[in-house]
Amino acid sequence: TVNGKKLSSDMYDTFLQAVMGAGQHEPPNDEQKAQIVDQLVNMTLAAQAAEKDGLAATPEVQARLDLLHMQILAEAASEKYVKSHPVSDDEVKAAYDSEVANMPKEYNARHILVEKKETADAIIKQLQAGGDFAKIAKAQSKDPGSAAKGGDLGWFSAQTMVKPFADALAKLEKGATTTEPVQTEYGFHVIRLEDVRAPTAPGFEDVKEQVKMFAQRKKLQTYLDDLRKTAKIQKTD
Repeated sequence: TVNGKKLSSDMYDTFLQAVMGAGQHEPPNDEQKAQIVDQLVNMTLAAQAAEKDGLAATPEVQARLDLLHMQILAEAASEKYVKSHPVSDDEVKAAYDSEVANMPKEYNARHILVEKKETADAIIKQLQAGGDFAKIAKAQSKDPGSAAKGGDLGWFSAQTMVKPFADALAKLEKGATTTEPVQTEYGFHVIRLEDVRAPTAPGFEDVKEQVKMFAQRKKLQTYLDDLRKTAKIQKTD
């Protein structure tokens, strides 16, 4: 007890977990226990001094106390829901299959980057007349990363490209070349789509635990969304 304030074993255990970390498996030794008790006593003394000075009644401290109280209750409610509504193996597999199905395609493409639209137009005409894409790229492309490789960009997902480039790529058939220059912040592109493939997904067993956590969070979010639907929420200026 500190000035009549009882520090319970539950309070000690909770403080111990906060100090040592949730993943700590080794029990604290006697020296660590003594240090933790000292910290808890000092915190209690400081809190008692704050109450004596009337700090608990100030708007700033009261707001922080209210927020902390609400946060603890919210975490307790979430933990209770998760324990009583665990995700099943079927739900985890369904979540994995959904993520795999939604993985973006991977593209293999070449491009020629030039500064002016007129130059890109002329290159497109050359290609339509039977010009060699790789040779033209080596000779005229301003992209230092791909010009020497005949414009070859290798395999990539559309998300790694700027939007106009990605949009143009998505409209191309395999083996086709853009018939109009594609303008981006880097200049004007002539793009050829070489191939498309589905991405290689990690094995289910390799990512099962991560998918399980994702599915559980999604399930919890659905629960919170349902609470919002029945709640009376008013927003004021």
